[in-house]
Amino acid sequence: MTTGDILVDVFERIRQLVERTVRGLDSEALTYRPEADANSIGWLIWHLTRIQDDHVAEIAGREQMWVAGLWADRFGMPADPHNTGFGHTSEQVAAIRPETGNMLTGYHTAVSAGTLDYLATVDANELDRIIDRSYDPPVSVGVRLVSVISDNLQHAGQALYVRGILERAGG
Repeated sequence: MTTGDILVDVFERIRQLVERTVRGLDSEALTYRPEADANSIGWLIWHLTRIQDDHVAEIAGREQMWVAGLWADRFGMPADPHNTGFGHTSEQVAAIRPETGNMLTGYHTAVSAGTLDYLATVDANELDRIIDRSYDPPVSVGVRLVSVISDNLQHAGQALYVRGILERAGG
């Protein structure tokens, strides 16, 4: 198994978690928040997808699906490539209101396909390529991909946890 194979496997597992998390949920369930300022399932899945879209597009040197794929329009939001959800207020979290799980999985599937296309080109030299010298040590492609994986898995787990709360509450 190559490093590329491992990365593909991880991102495929993230896609499967996203699909499993939102399957069968309506807009009310996707926007359910266990507490007033908690993140909803819809926001968590949207955010993890935005992070993957933003970070992988940057290292691959391509436009984000959020903008290029007109996903922002489908979500009724501005096509701001910098809006990934990082630092969102409670009101901004509440404003992410996907109508269906299919909106979320459609966007995530498009982003995942772009990620897999990029990963098909990755070798050891690419993983070592420095992309951000503002940190000490500088950030390589490999480090950034691990960051995306970590962020995505944490938020997917949080979304599954919120789904569990919702289901136990009879929602």
